[in-house]
Amino acid sequence: MDKPLVAILSGAGISTDSGIPDYRGPNGLWRRDPDAEKLVTYDYYMRDPEIRRRSWLMRRENQTLHAEPNAAHRAIAELERSGVPVRVITQNVDGLHQLAGMPARKVIELHGTARAVVCTTCHARGSMADALARIDAGEADPDCPNCGGILKTATVMFGEQLDPMVLGEAVAITKACQMFIAVGTSLQVEPAAGLAMFAAEHGARLTIVNAEPTPYDVLAAEVIREPIGTALPKLLGDLA
Repeated sequence: MDKPLVAILSGAGISTDSGIPDYRGPNGLWRRDPDAEKLVTYDYYMRDPEIRRRSWLMRRENQTLHAEPNAAHRAIAELERSGVPVRVITQNVDGLHQLAGMPARKVIELHGTARAVVCTTCHARGSMADALARIDAGEADPDCPNCGGILKTATVMFGEQLDPMVLGEAVAITKACQMFIAVGTSLQVEPAAGLAMFAAEHGARLTIVNAEPTPYDVLAAEVIREPIGTALPKLLGDLA
């Protein structure tokens, strides 16, 4: 008998145990420093060199590129290695699912990746590590080495649209899965949040693992409020 397809939608809460702060929780970045949102807003970033300079400094100082996967990331990768068909749809840009051992082709990064940069003119991509090395060497606002255009992180900034092909892949997985687990996400950011409702409407068993209530708790077969680092490995261990 074929094992059911498990789709896992992960948000910032899954990575807090790795030292990466969330955004909308009680101690989230946007609540502590609302002005920081400008640094990741496309219009501000493109028109203001000072915003770009501060944004690059923020990238250099944050811990995303130095973070390591935690027990929750590893539990997902272990479930996939056990033979259960697993697909991860993540709102995160930290790349920790892949570092934990999930095959990259089985991870859909809705909001892109902080581990790469992209030119806003010619769309050439490069590594974030190389861009940050240029910051360390004294460049305040490194430009594209190919065409001189403005570089940005290869993430979806506020004011940008999700890649329709990436979103389409996420919707297809949501339609096909038998189990949909939303973990560490407030389910407040569309269109990602709506995938939980879409899964329930298409007959998947919906489980929500999150410290705070979400708008879709009423649709869930199970809501778990326990810490993700212990709750998710237990939940997934029962599926292997």
